[in-house]
Amino acid sequence: MRGGVVLSAVIFCACADRAPTWNEDVQPIVARSCATCHISGGIAPFVFTSYADVYARRDLVYTQVVSRKMPPWPPGPGCAEYAGDRSLTDHDRSTLLSWLDHGAPQGEAANAVPISPGAPPGLSRVDRELQLGSAYTPIQAPDEYRCFLLDWPETGTRFVTGFAAKPGNAAIVHHVLAFIATPDQVAHFQALDDADPASGYACFGGPGGTANALGGWVPGNLGGDFPEGTGIAVDPGSRIILQVHYNLSRGLGPSDRTSIQLKLDDAVARPAFLLPWADPRWINNQTMRIPAGEADVRHAFSFAPASYLGLITGDRLPSGPFKVYGAALHQHLRGTRSRLEIQRASGARECLLDIPHWDFHWQGSYALRTPKPVGVTDSISIECHWDNSAANQPDGLPPRDLNWGERTQDEMCLGFLYITQ
Repeated sequence: MRGGVVLSAVIFCACADRAPTWNEDVQPIVARSCATCHISGGIAPFVFTSYADVYARRDLVYTQVVSRKMPPWPPGPGCAEYAGDRSLTDHDRSTLLSWLDHGAPQGEAANAVPISPGAPPGLSRVDRELQLGSAYTPIQAPDEYRCFLLDWPETGTRFVTGFAAKPGNAAIVHHVLAFIATPDQVAHFQALDDADPASGYACFGGPGGTANALGGWVPGNLGGDFPEGTGIAVDPGSRIILQVHYNLSRGLGPSDRTSIQLKLDDAVARPAFLLPWADPRWINNQTMRIPAGEADVRHAFSFAPASYLGLITGDRLPSGPFKVYGAALHQHLRGTRSRLEIQRASGARECLLDIPHWDFHWQGSYALRTPKPVGVTDSISIECHWDNSAANQPDGLPPRDLNWGERTQDEMCLGFLYITQ
């Protein structure tokens, strides 16, 4: 029994004949799945870098582990395996809960299990760092979404083969998304920047127009190289659009000067493309209607893109079969769940990414441990659900009809696939 609640199941631990201890069993789990956010100056509200830190909040840890709210890992189980998975395995959950149920013993320091560093996190090398031109102080609480245009100094086409974001103020930067404005798109985004008197310009659902994604960051993500031999081409004369989500739950005041670090190569074996995935009719014809008051609205789209890949990617990739190396999903504030999958010509279905409980504040991209091939007759399917009932209005106002759009009061159902031939 904990806090007057009788456990409904026996908690098992791999420790077998003894109670787990911090030094021998728990510290490696916390270091791997918790301490990347719960660090000094991080986005989490307190630190988990020592036994005393965790012991002082042991009841909170217990509640969060039982409810599976922490660590935040949006992909649902049973879909696919991803690199950098920070979710708790059943083994880790059992060990943590058993440790807490036994009083959270520290154990003997002499028995501490060294934490294996594994492969060095982050980029294998940094060839270019791009930073906000000046420090920016957010003015909206609790959340502000701001886009900044960064110069692209390369004089020839280069391939981005690795990406990492470095929050200038990790206490307020909740996530970062980077997009490529090609030379023919730069004027549109420059006009948005010029129209806003402050540094950058306000943006919410996306960068404020059509631009291909380059990379993203959420707390706990240290960045890294793209899959070996792959990279995304950036032409000279382009600009990088950096969308920064600031969370000011601790109050106004601190400034930020976030940067991104890039690994660059002159050529790659397999050029890559971040393929946006949505029904064009949702965007062009406003057919993604989400009626006011409806508690579960569904829209879905399926299409076989391989034969049209050259057209879709602007000839970045030729038409034909391709491979999917990673996936991401995007909705706004009334989204409830979303899913990307491959629908084989045989009728088989293979999940790429399933987000069973959408949370706009915890969105990211997920690299598949094993790339999935997509044939000429295979389709990519996306499905999204929303709750537009009166009880689920983030602004507290009566529900209104929603449709596709960039604004806070609009919605999206958008996927991204990192692909190569």
